[in-house]
Amino acid sequence: MRHVQFKNVGKIYRSERGPIVALDNINLDIDAGSFVSIVGASGCGKSTLLKCVAGLERITSGEITVGGIPVSEPPRDMGFVFQRDLLFDWRTIVDNVLVSAEFEGKARRDFTDRAHKLLAIFGLSDYAARYPWELSGGMRQRVAICRSLLCSPKFLLMDEPFGALDALTRDELNDELQARWIGEAMTVLFITHSISEAVFLSDRVAVMDRSPGRIAAVFEIDLPRPRSQSSRETVAFTKYAAAIRQTMNEFGAVSR
Repeated sequence: MRHVQFKNVGKIYRSERGPIVALDNINLDIDAGSFVSIVGASGCGKSTLLKCVAGLERITSGEITVGGIPVSEPPRDMGFVFQRDLLFDWRTIVDNVLVSAEFEGKARRDFTDRAHKLLAIFGLSDYAARYPWELSGGMRQRVAICRSLLCSPKFLLMDEPFGALDALTRDELNDELQARWIGEAMTVLFITHSISEAVFLSDRVAVMDRSPGRIAAVFEIDLPRPRSQSSRETVAFTKYAAAIRQTMNEFGAVSR
């Protein structure tokens, strides 16, 4: 069953120097409950594509549907994790998680137990009453993920959420994200510069070309789940990563 569909999607920005084609003829189907990553060089339109499907940017041509409904505003049952954690420093950690319920006009009391449960899953129980400025970068990003999961979204968008973290913390969050995706039965669209991360997490990896941004290739990742960090050392994993890297290098991308 298709959850998300991009049909001939184009996005043009107008400027004094003339039009800038950010996205051109994007066609991509995302099955319900699948994990799809998009990789590509900086400036290829990955984040623009994510903002369009989130209803934060209007497309110029084509159509994007989520659950069969054309996107004209942020879809219902959607969560979004940005590159930066965007926590409110004047609110406690648990209150930052509960912001998600408040934004959706739901009663905080109905989600307090779930907020604490999510913090426990992500190893943050002892920090519920702390403030963001008391946490490390990796811990703050865990809070941001908890916030995005609070209302049990069916569709989760993630825009390079681990890009600023050290390698060890990034691997730990990859493990935790995979576990939550399996447990929550969500559809995930994930943006990353890391080929290894994309292969580790995904059912499919889409490679974007730039100038203009377009889907140049899609790789089906057929690796057993759940995946452990040791799976990165297997021959099959290495072959997927090498094939994606070769495709990206043809477009002048530099990735890990």
